[in-house]
Amino acid sequence: MKSLGRHIIAEFYDCDKEILDDVELIEKTMKDAAYETGATIVNSSFHRFLPYGVSGVVVISESHLTIHTWPEYGYAAVDLFTCGDDVDPWKAFSYLKKILKSQRVHVVEHLRGKYDEIGIPEDSPHKMEV
Repeated sequence: MKSLGRHIIAEFYDCDKEILDDVELIEKTMKDAAYETGATIVNSSFHRFLPYGVSGVVVISESHLTIHTWPEYGYAAVDLFTCGDDVDPWKAFSYLKKILKSQRVHVVEHLRGKYDEIGIPEDSPHKMEV
């Protein structure tokens, strides 16, 4: 099915708790995940909460990658939204699973802007096969 973008919603369980609470490492990891997809980074913003937890976003030309961590539970919620044919959000997913040392995941992929639902012609220059 053709769509404008792909949106992976991932839940990472049983992660390394120290990694999840390190704002600098989480920012570097998310930026590296964006590079893994082939994306172009526009900006990023990350924040460490007290007593623990990190939230952040990497804005990419092709959309965004976000993370919210709960180190006390070894859990991270991640969104990987990419548009276009030149980026692969599954590469970011695999990279994050490895770096966060997640032992268990739950993940779903949503197609965003399905051509047949928004009336984009099949020969559109935005064509993307999934």
